[in-house]
Amino acid sequence: MTYTVTFSEDIDKTLAKFRKSNPAVYKKLMNFFHELREHPRSGTGHVEPLLKGNSVTYSRVITKKDRLVYDVYDDEERVEILQIESHYDDK
Repeated sequence: MTYTVTFSEDIDKTLAKFRKSNPAVYKKLMNFFHELREHPRSGTGHVEPLLKGNSVTYSRVITKKDRLVYDVYDDEERVEILQIESHYDDK
């Protein structure tokens, strides 16, 4: 099964910011997105389900400060990126 990775315009803007200001983080995110297409519940970045979330929300470590947070919808074969900056909702 191959998943489709989707995200909002805000996520797209944050990706563009990382691409310019921190190419290493941008490359890491692109690798994560590739992994998410094949196996969203395993891989690099210390994958874990969120404890206060539901059975579809997961996170991966990007940097000490930043987390990739996403939902997995098996019935739609889709991964929706919720956040790529900050630690969950900390700002």
